[in-house]
Amino acid sequence: MFALMYACGLRRAEIVALDLVDYSPQDGALTIRKGKGNKSRVSYVQDGAKQWLAAWLKMRCDTSGALFTPIAKGGQIQIERRLSTQAIWYVLARRAEQAKVKDISPHDLRRSFVSDLLDKGADISTVQKLAGHANIQTTQRYDKRGEQTKRDAVAMLKVPSPKRE
Repeated sequence: MFALMYACGLRRAEIVALDLVDYSPQDGALTIRKGKGNKSRVSYVQDGAKQWLAAWLKMRCDTSGALFTPIAKGGQIQIERRLSTQAIWYVLARRAEQAKVKDISPHDLRRSFVSDLLDKGADISTVQKLAGHANIQTTQRYDKRGEQTKRDAVAMLKVPSPKRE
């Protein structure tokens, strides 16, 4: 679930609203139907996130309903139920504590999604669409890259040196 939140930049409300029919394993397309402002968008599940999701789907079974469901203490997957946004907080807090990570929120996965895509060279317009931001300024606010990114960008320019005589 957290791999998918990071890999697709999903909000808590978006991950809990996903249904099994929203994911196409053939092409990795994930349709986010209930985004902020009830806007829909498509993202793509790739690499490790696709493998994590495949492992979950193998355990989950192919009954229609919520993509992510609660798991009872005995390990039984509760297909008939949907996770709550608060459950996302709770599970992440437990996993963070186990990993000895402090001060993390589910939204940090979304912020990392935006910054990491920009850092890897994705253009801001594409990142805006993937994140489901109506305004490009919102995408810019998520950008947490530092001064090294600016240095690397300027280093891409090649200005001819003066000729020596």
